[in-house]
Amino acid sequence: MAAQLQTAVIGPTGYTGYELLQILFRHPSVKVPMLFVREGSEKTGTIGDVYPQLNGKGSLPMQPFSWATAHQAGVDLLFLATPHEFSREFVPEAIRRGFRVVDLSGAWRLQCPDNVAVYGFNDADAQLAKQLTDEAVYGLPELKKEAIAHAQLVANPGCYPTSIILALAPFVSAGLVDIDAGVICDSKSGVSGAGKAPKADTHFVEVADNFRAYNPTQHRHRGEILEQLKLASENLVFTPHLLPITRGMFSTIYAQLVQPLTPQQVEQILRDFYKNAPFVRVFAPRLPEIAWSVKTNYCDLGFALAKDGRRLTLFSAIDNLVKGASGQAVQNMNVMYGFDEREGLQ
Repeated sequence: MAAQLQTAVIGPTGYTGYELLQILFRHPSVKVPMLFVREGSEKTGTIGDVYPQLNGKGSLPMQPFSWATAHQAGVDLLFLATPHEFSREFVPEAIRRGFRVVDLSGAWRLQCPDNVAVYGFNDADAQLAKQLTDEAVYGLPELKKEAIAHAQLVANPGCYPTSIILALAPFVSAGLVDIDAGVICDSKSGVSGAGKAPKADTHFVEVADNFRAYNPTQHRHRGEILEQLKLASENLVFTPHLLPITRGMFSTIYAQLVQPLTPQQVEQILRDFYKNAPFVRVFAPRLPEIAWSVKTNYCDLGFALAKDGRRLTLFSAIDNLVKGASGQAVQNMNVMYGFDEREGLQ
């Protein structure tokens, strides 16, 4: 039996950290992960203190991160379930020390300076940050598998971009979308997408029995959609909404095609594009629903085509914490180390 991979999770106490641990615990090719917290920002103790439901896993200790401890334990891969600012400062040293990294934050997803600026990073070494930005691989396995396999730094995509890019990519890459006519992405997410830290506008009383849009022009995920689909800013309308549910995400995407297609052609384009993608499911003529993808690593796609054959509506459903975050991070790990892409995720 081949030696198992030693991973470490930095920031295991948030929602994505918890989901990541659940997947790694059952992964047949991975040792029990080491758990590190950011010194001074999270309490130590055991993961069972934070999530009692994980006590059966041996009450794994959480300790302040130490390079020496990570090296001595033979850690191969670091998962960062940390704030953007921490990842931005931490990753250069991790790469210098030879670790491979899957970063679940937005620190290294973007390349265009105008898009990066939304995070307000203040890099200690701007030249090194630019180099790592150029070297980081955007971790969407369905589109970047070969690059991910050889990457030292994988920038795990955001949840909204995952749902939107996977829906649009087959048509944009084939030149079938009339980009000048604009693309409209209308997306809804469960409240867990806002993170675990308490906020006034994600309080139960504010969210329950309510529905609202937020950050309709300046959402941080907008840049990912623009860059990965090679769209100009003026050609994209992206409006995120908050659903009164715990988890799940649904995107409805409106596009104009450059030529008429039949429903059969649209379905075949999707199926051909994702024929080797185990975590993309195409529904036709049925439409996907959040309930079918929640707590899975699937992205479920569907569509509706107007009678003129040119007005295409795409539908995409994912679990924002799994395919939109931790599940995709493990999928990236599987590709990086030559494991079956589905290991630990089915």
